[in-house]
Amino acid sequence: MKAGVIAVQGDVAEHAAAVRNAAAAHGESASVVEIRDAGLVPDCDVLLMPGGESTTISRLIRREGIAEEIREHVAAGKPVLATCAGLIVCSRDAKDDRVDALGVLDVSVDRNAFGRQKDSFEAQVPVTGLDDPFHAVFIRAPLIDDVGGDVEVLATVEGRPVLVRDGPVVASSFHPELTEDPRIHDLTFFPDREVLA
Repeated sequence: MKAGVIAVQGDVAEHAAAVRNAAAAHGESASVVEIRDAGLVPDCDVLLMPGGESTTISRLIRREGIAEEIREHVAAGKPVLATCAGLIVCSRDAKDDRVDALGVLDVSVDRNAFGRQKDSFEAQVPVTGLDDPFHAVFIRAPLIDDVGGDVEVLATVEGRPVLVRDGPVVASSFHPELTEDPRIHDLTFFPDREVLA
């Protein structure tokens, strides 16, 4: 499996390790490419949209010609995992004119709605499809405040969606790559197989 990590800005190494671990749990290997230029996305089986700064990420992927390639990847039914800022960039409405949202995820979001850096927190979050709760790390996390009719809510915190699936796109308010638990990556990239611990 060839996994592409959108690497124009944000955390990259942690996602690369997590997708390799998820593949290894199924007896497969994953090669990981860091994407900073156009032309690489079409060769990828799966994509990861990491956290970082959503306005910067959206500007750079548009400038480098990556944005349209991501839309084509999703239209082809290929999986994407978008975390934190990646969720914001993938949304239909980021509620911020500085973010050129991709519109591949039928949700609207409030940036930093869970608070600033000092308000970061961790929680054990029950997730649909996982036997045990996931230890979720929230850092300047966005709030998913509206979901489209075809969007499946996979996890909530205090009644608010924090993990959703829209077709091939899985998006989280939290950072699953900051734990050693690859189950969210597993759930995204191997959806038809039993999720392994």
